Amino acid sequence: MKTRPGFTLLEILIVLATVAVGLVLFFVQKTNIDALQRDEARKIAVNAMYFNLEESFYKDNGFYPETISPENLTAMDPNFFTDPFGIVLGNPDSSYRYEPTNCTDGECKHYTLRAILEKEDIFTRQSRN
Repeated sequence: MKTRPGFTLLEILIVLATVAVGLVLFFVQKTNIDALQRDEARKIAVNAMYFNLEESFYKDNGFYPETISPENLTAMDPNFFTDPFGIVLGNPDSSYRYEPTNCTDGECKHYTLRAILEKEDIFTRQSRN
């Protein structure tokens, strides 16, 4: 009996199974890395809002605003108000939350900033004063 050059069906199946497992692992890791990058972007945005509120807005006004937007936090990039999925702060579906407390006539004494993360617990920053 002569043997023909080439691969057997079993060899081809083993190679295909190995490639399939490798692709699954690659895409699972890629999904995790993408989520971690979005979480990091959310933390950076919340920190930018926090420092702008503390170092710019509060120092100039002596109070915190009832709402935040690019109009009253002018010292930061307006793109930080949009989460990684393109939803603007203030929208119920946004992963950012600004929660002012003890407000009178648009002037607030405290606030909490929150970012809902995908791979970690909620990231929170509270007013210093």
